[in-house]
Amino acid sequence: MGKEINEVWLIDYARTAFSRSRPKQPERDVFGEIRSDELLGMLMKEFFDQKLADKGIEKKDVDEVTVGTAMGVYENWTYGGRLPCFIAEFPVEVPALFVDRQCGSGGSGLHVGIMEIMTGYSKICLATGVEHMTRVSMQNDWVRPNLAMVNKKSKWYRPQYDLMTTINMIQTAQKLYEEEMPAFTKEDLDKFGVRSHNLTVKNQKEGWFKGEIIPIEGHADGNVEEPMMVDRDMAARASTLEGVAKLRRLSRPFFLEKNGGKQGYIDREGTKEGVITAGNSSPLNAGATAALVMDAKEAEKRGLKPMAKIASIGWGAVDPSVMGRGPVPATEMALKYAGLTADDMDYWEINEAFTVVTLNCMKHFNIPEEKVNVMGGATAIGHPLGSTMVRLPGTLARILKDKKAKYGCANACCGGGQGVAVILENPNA
Repeated sequence: MGKEINEVWLIDYARTAFSRSRPKQPERDVFGEIRSDELLGMLMKEFFDQKLADKGIEKKDVDEVTVGTAMGVYENWTYGGRLPCFIAEFPVEVPALFVDRQCGSGGSGLHVGIMEIMTGYSKICLATGVEHMTRVSMQNDWVRPNLAMVNKKSKWYRPQYDLMTTINMIQTAQKLYEEEMPAFTKEDLDKFGVRSHNLTVKNQKEGWFKGEIIPIEGHADGNVEEPMMVDRDMAARASTLEGVAKLRRLSRPFFLEKNGGKQGYIDREGTKEGVITAGNSSPLNAGATAALVMDAKEAEKRGLKPMAKIASIGWGAVDPSVMGRGPVPATEMALKYAGLTADDMDYWEINEAFTVVTLNCMKHFNIPEEKVNVMGGATAIGHPLGSTMVRLPGTLARILKDKKAKYGCANACCGGGQGVAVILENPNA
């Protein structure tokens, strides 16, 4: 087409608090009585009423809504992204799109909006994400992977893919840990989880997250009859390394030959158990996120300033049995198209689906800890799958502004062996 690429600005961002999901005790999830489409619909409505109205932006101005969800089944089925828009009372003329790239779903929806604006097809896009891991858990009857792929007698048998490891996210994290031996220890993983919880709790107390959370009415933990405004992430708690070290180990080792097999693993770890625990992993959560991106010229015409400029985006794929490597090729793509290096990034938001994923990305790009997840990470804040890669760029934009820093990168691994990334630029730095 030979068209000039349009500059894209992140104009505003908001989210709900992230609840602590409990599929077997739904009454203990403070959002347990709210469907995911209702949760997102309420956020979208309040985002416009409470934040965007002051900027003169109306729902009818939006050219595209994207809805990212990792488990797009049962109540999470969005009718092509339309149902949350109906709940939020968007005009019927505003189109919508459902996006699934697992944990990167919201981010890939954001990518779609960014690219529509870059190419001139849209001027204003709303990227959203939602997940409700109490009401539609990862273990449910509506998700049925093709197990013929692991049946040696089936014509669909694919020996190059260890499907059970691929689908079991805990096992992919364990395999990444073993493949990277001796780069990390279990104590390294636990320390990063403790850091995440304590940073999050500190910044909750100081009110930092109130700048991005729109309170939504849920109910008290354990009492669905008692209304409660939910305005903070529910999984964060003050932690100690001693306490986290005692948590039950959830993963099983692979005893890779390169590490000396079973005995080599036991000699190093002092146990035949795995290293992944609730203390170095993200919890199950419910939550919704939303970000508005706009063509820079359109924003200037409206007298608007950016939270951040979109410098670049990226995505990539890896062996699904070590899906935690996904942020690396995604970030490499984003850096390449931005004409930047990892050293140019002042701050990083690297999703802590598992802390080993974050540590592996830090190792690959030689990123110092003081640049990473400085307000806390998903181990504590939470990881409602489809929501996360809208939260991370939004949180990052706020960090860049607060720290008067120039560049930042947000990235995440995705189930199935993929990754997504967004690079932001602070125009005022």
